[in-house]
Amino acid sequence: AGIDKQGDVSPMRSVRTAAVVVCSLAVFAGPATAFAPAALAPAAMRRALSSFRATAPAALRFAAPSASLPPRVLRPGAMCGLRMSTSSSVDTVEAQIQAQGELVRTMKEANKAAPGAHSKEEITAAVGTLLALKAQLEAPPAEKKPEKAVPSATMPRLAVPDTLASSLALAAGRYKVKALMEADSSLVGKEVVVKGWVRTKRSQKEFSFIEVNDGSCPKGIQVVATADIATYGEVDKISTGAAVAIRGTLVESEGKGQKYDIKAIEVELVGDCSGAEYPLQKKRHSLEFLRGIAHLRPRTNTIASVARVRSALAQATHNYFQSVGFLYLQSPLITASDCEGAGEMFRVTTLPSTVSKLPQTKSGEIDYSKDFFGKPAYLTVSGQLSGETYACALGDIYTFGPTFRAENSQTSRHLAEFWMIEPEMAFADLPAVMQNAEDYVKFVVSHVLETCGEDMQFFNDFYDKTLLERLKVLVDKPFARVEYTEAVSLLQEEIAKDPSKWKYPEVEFGTDLATEHERWLAETKFKGATFVYNYPRGIKSFYMRDNADGTTVAATDLLVPGIGELVGGSQREERTDVLEAKMAEFGLNKEDYWWYLDLRRYGSVPHAGYGLGFERLVCYVTAVENIRDAIAFPRYPGSAEF
Repeated sequence: AGIDKQGDVSPMRSVRTAAVVVCSLAVFAGPATAFAPAALAPAAMRRALSSFRATAPAALRFAAPSASLPPRVLRPGAMCGLRMSTSSSVDTVEAQIQAQGELVRTMKEANKAAPGAHSKEEITAAVGTLLALKAQLEAPPAEKKPEKAVPSATMPRLAVPDTLASSLALAAGRYKVKALMEADSSLVGKEVVVKGWVRTKRSQKEFSFIEVNDGSCPKGIQVVATADIATYGEVDKISTGAAVAIRGTLVESEGKGQKYDIKAIEVELVGDCSGAEYPLQKKRHSLEFLRGIAHLRPRTNTIASVARVRSALAQATHNYFQSVGFLYLQSPLITASDCEGAGEMFRVTTLPSTVSKLPQTKSGEIDYSKDFFGKPAYLTVSGQLSGETYACALGDIYTFGPTFRAENSQTSRHLAEFWMIEPEMAFADLPAVMQNAEDYVKFVVSHVLETCGEDMQFFNDFYDKTLLERLKVLVDKPFARVEYTEAVSLLQEEIAKDPSKWKYPEVEFGTDLATEHERWLAETKFKGATFVYNYPRGIKSFYMRDNADGTTVAATDLLVPGIGELVGGSQREERTDVLEAKMAEFGLNKEDYWWYLDLRRYGSVPHAGYGLGFERLVCYVTAVENIRDAIAFPRYPGSAEF
């Protein structure tokens, strides 16, 4: 009505006429339909709408899109976007009545000019809206309802079936237990919703105590449910391990050792848990037993705390390297290169599993040219070689991901699948490696001490009474540094006092130090984290740079109390001729490493890096002795469950 024959907005048309166009679209789209005129209208209509928004009274303009809906989609409502809130001012409601009255009159005039332009039902609906607005103007102001707890961030909610929409399990306003425990007194007396799993339940004649834990912190929060609440029947069904959702009032606790309780208003049993069959009863279980039920062990105190500390260490790892200008590189898991040269790698193949169907060469060997990658391929033991390529272009990078080793070891220190943190630095030498590794370890340990206080206290109380003291010393004290040759001399002197105390008493130049040797150096001799550097070249990898003496390489291991080796690093061999000679010495085919050699041919620079086993770091920080308890689902010889 406000557009002329050429499709342009006529400035002579009244605002009332433009309002009719927009209001008609809004009303007849239906009361529950979101209206997006900018997306649906043709160009001329968009210009009309733009003119309308610029000239119409504020009461007639479309409301701004809700934060909980996609951009350019208006809030659904009785007039689909027109401001009709019961909290509107009297002036705004009067303006809405005037606009709706204009709409009704215009519709009736249109029917007179062209019978049937608007159906009886359409006019009745418009009149009904007008009467509702008048009733709203005459109604007394509504009583303000008490505020309910809402989530810290409002997210869009999709439509769900009625049976789920009414469920407390999906109710908004959930508080994590940790947030409640750390809240100040301003939250006392407010209504909150918690959701989690039942640790314990104690029932009396008129009430029950339920401890609910949601995994956000070691301790759960106590819920007091009295028999007079409508859903007390649900409480009778609850057992250890059950999933529950509870709405109640936060109150100061009268018990010792807890800050707050929740006085239940509504209790919902979300997931039943048979008390007779549930394997995690309220008693102490061995870590070995828990490995057999790895899908349930995260609900135990130890494994849950390990998971939270591991998460904090991972976050701190990214924070540290990003803060010092390193780029995060996702290195490949499938490789044709053996980084360590040890040959203990898992093969990746799509060749038939039936021996008679395997393709063979003329010499009778398996023909891997017929395999998926056209050559033998393996799961990587390290992301280092890939990391070097990017460090030689981007400066400083780090990798952080899973690695694999097919070592048939059943010790508490080895896994077949484990995570490695591997920084690589261009224009760097061995001292730079040691300094960066020291800074990194101190940073992540400090972060855990600051953010995981309850978890760390748990490990200190139940696993190592000296843990917190030991970690604080690590953070505050500079790391010791000792050459390998001197370390061997120190060990020889100590072992000579009583060789019977040592499992491996024979130590000389060229000995690959055992864990007992490493721990003695860190725990007894230097009483703290210690770098041993300049190792014999014969016991280290091919890519480590030869020192001028011809017998050692620029390599280092970081030894820490309680664990032994935590970090292994080196300056990389950047000289092409020396690297090719070492490859031949180690029995490696240089054709498999052509791209690695190219880094030395084209713009080679001194560069260095190190690797840190993430599970060993978790063990060190938590005092958990077996590395199989430092990862969610451990993989080791004979076990690939879950």
